[in-house]
Amino acid sequence: MKSFVSFFFLATVAVGGFSFGLAACASTAHVANQAAGVSNKFAGDSTLRRLATLQDERRTAALLPYLARPEAPYRREAAFALASVQDKAATVALLPRLIDADASVRKAAAYALGQTADSTAESALQQRISAEPDPTARRYMLEALGRCTSRAGLANLTRLPAHLATDTAALTGQAWGLYRAGLRGLTSEATVGRIVQLVAPTNPYGARLAAANMLARTRNLNLAPYAATLLGVAQHDPSYAVRSAVAASLNKAATAPEVPGVLANLARRDPDYRVRLSAIRAMTAAMYAPVKEATWGALTDKNDQVALSAAEFFLANAKGEPGTIFLENANQLTQWRVRATLLAAALKYGGATRGAIRTAIQQRYAASSDVYEKGYLLRALAEDSESYEFVERAVFPKPAALVIGTYGMEALVSMRSLADFPTEQQPAFALTLQRGIASGDVAIMGIAAEAIRNPKLALRPLFVNSDFLKTARDKLTLPRDLEAWESLQQTIAYLDNTPTTPFPVAKAASHPINWAVVQTIPTTQRATVRTSKGTIVFQLLVNEAPGSVASFVELTRQGFYNGKTIHRVVPNFVAQGGCPRGDGWGSTDYNIRSEFADLRYGEGAVGLASAGKDTESCQWFITHSPTPHLDGRYTIFAQVVSGMEVVSRLEIGDRIERIELEQ
Repeated sequence: MKSFVSFFFLATVAVGGFSFGLAACASTAHVANQAAGVSNKFAGDSTLRRLATLQDERRTAALLPYLARPEAPYRREAAFALASVQDKAATVALLPRLIDADASVRKAAAYALGQTADSTAESALQQRISAEPDPTARRYMLEALGRCTSRAGLANLTRLPAHLATDTAALTGQAWGLYRAGLRGLTSEATVGRIVQLVAPTNPYGARLAAANMLARTRNLNLAPYAATLLGVAQHDPSYAVRSAVAASLNKAATAPEVPGVLANLARRDPDYRVRLSAIRAMTAAMYAPVKEATWGALTDKNDQVALSAAEFFLANAKGEPGTIFLENANQLTQWRVRATLLAAALKYGGATRGAIRTAIQQRYAASSDVYEKGYLLRALAEDSESYEFVERAVFPKPAALVIGTYGMEALVSMRSLADFPTEQQPAFALTLQRGIASGDVAIMGIAAEAIRNPKLALRPLFVNSDFLKTARDKLTLPRDLEAWESLQQTIAYLDNTPTTPFPVAKAASHPINWAVVQTIPTTQRATVRTSKGTIVFQLLVNEAPGSVASFVELTRQGFYNGKTIHRVVPNFVAQGGCPRGDGWGSTDYNIRSEFADLRYGEGAVGLASAGKDTESCQWFITHSPTPHLDGRYTIFAQVVSGMEVVSRLEIGDRIERIELEQ
C-alpha cells in the first residue's frame, strides 16, 4: 500500500544510542510480566481476549458494559478498545470515566475521547483538567482536548490554570494538545506565541518535542517574529528531534535575514543527519544564492538521505542554472537515487541542451539492470514532454517489471502536468489512460484512474462514460486489490457525478484474530530482520496489537518476507517494505483491522501501512525519527530495539533477505 508511522513518560528503552518511551496500555501486572518474559496478557485471561475480539469486530455496544465493570483493569482495557474503534457513540459512556476512582482508567478514557475527536467531550475535558490530581491522566486530558476542541475553546487550552503553570506534566500535555489542534487547522497568534515559549530549553523534552512538531507541521504560520528564538533552538537544543523539527519550521520564517545562513550552517555541520536533512528541506527558492554552496556540498553527504534531499532541492529551486551543470555533477555520483534526481534537474533546466541530456538519461536507462533505478530514470524523463513515447514504450504493452510499469505510469501522468505538454497530444494521453485501465495491472490502473479524476488535468470532457472503468473494477479481487478498487470507484463516481460508494474494508469475520497463534507469542518475542545493509531487531508488541502481531508472525513463519525489498524510503520519515509486488501496490489476500493502542510514533516505531482504517495487510514501515502525526492513525505492532544505524542506511531496492523469530 502506498500510504501507509509513549513519549518518555513511562518506561524508557535505550535503542541505537537514543532513548525513547513506550506508553503502554497494559496493567502494572502486565509490565511486570513483560520484564519477566512470561506469556502475554491474553494467554490466561479470557475477558481480555473477549475485549480484543469485540474491538476487532468494531462492536461498540458490546464494549460499553465493560466500562462499568468493578475491576479497574477491565474498565481501562475497554476504554482503550473503544479508542481503537473510534466510535462517537461511545462518548456518553466514556465521559463518566474521566472521574473514575482509578487514575489509569481516567487516562484511558481521555485517550479514547481524543481518538474519537468528538467535540461534545470538550467541556467535560476542560472542567476535569484543573481538578485532576494525577499528572499522567492530566497530560492525557490536555492532549485529548486538543483533538476535541473547537476554535472558540482553543483559548482555554492556550492558557493553563495558574496552579498548573509550572507543572511539567501539564506543560507537556498542553504542548501536545496545541499540536493536535494545529493538525486540525486550529491555531491563533496567542497559540503560536505559547508554543514558542514551550519550545524553550527550560521546558521538559516532551513539551519541546510537541511544540517543535506543531511549528513544523501547522500550515500557514508566520514565524518571522520568533526567528531569533527558533534559530537558537535549531542550533543548540540537546535533542536531535527538537532541532530537526524546528529547523523544518524555519521556512515559515524565511523573511528573517539570519535564516538562510543558519540553515546552511546546519546543513554542513549538525552532527545528526536528520537535522542536516531538515535544514535542506526548509530552504526555499528565495534563499537559493546564500544556501547553494552548502547544498552542493550536501550532495556528497555521508548519509544518502541528506544527499537525496539536496538533489531534490535543486530539482525544485534551481531555475536559472544551466542543466549541463547538473548533468556533470550527476555523472560523478555513485548513489543512483541521488544521481537520477539530479538528472531530472538537468533535464528540467536543460534549455537548448535538453536533447543531449535526454539522450544521456535514456542511455543510462538502457544500461541499468536495477529496476528501481530504471523507474527513477523514467521519473527523471517526466521533466521533458518529448520523452513521452520513450516512457510509454517502457510501460506498454507490458513492462519488463512491475516496478517499471508503476514508475513509468507515474512519469506519464507527471509529464501531462507540464506547462509545455503539447495540446494536440492530450487526446492521445486520454487513450493512454484507458489503456492503463485495461492493463489489468493494479498499480497502472490505480494511477490512471487517479489521473482521470484530477481536476488540474481537466480530462473529464474526454471521457464519455465510465463503462470501461466499471469493467476493469469488476475484474479485481477483493480485498487483495482494494487500493486499485478504491481509485477506480472514486473515478467512476467523478465521471458519473454520483456519490462515492463506501469502500469495502476488512471485516473481522473474514480474518479474525488468530488466538491460537497469539497465545504462542511471549511478550519477549523478537524478530530479527536480516537485510542487505545489516541486521535490525524488532520487539513485537503482542499485548498492544495482538491481531497485527499474529498476522506478522504467521507470514514470517511462512517465509513470506524472505527476498522482498525495501520499496519506499522517504528521508527522515520511513523505510517501508514487505510488498509482494515491490512497488507498494501489493497485498495479501486478506486485510486486518487497525489496532490503535496507546503507543506513539517515536524513532524506530514499526507500523503497518494501510490505504485507510482497517485495510492493513503485509506491508510495514520503520520511522527514522518521531512522527507524531501518525499517532492513532496507523497500527504500531513492533519497536526497533537494535539496528537503527542500519535503518538510517536503508535505500529503495535493498533486500529483506529473511526474517527470523527469536526470543
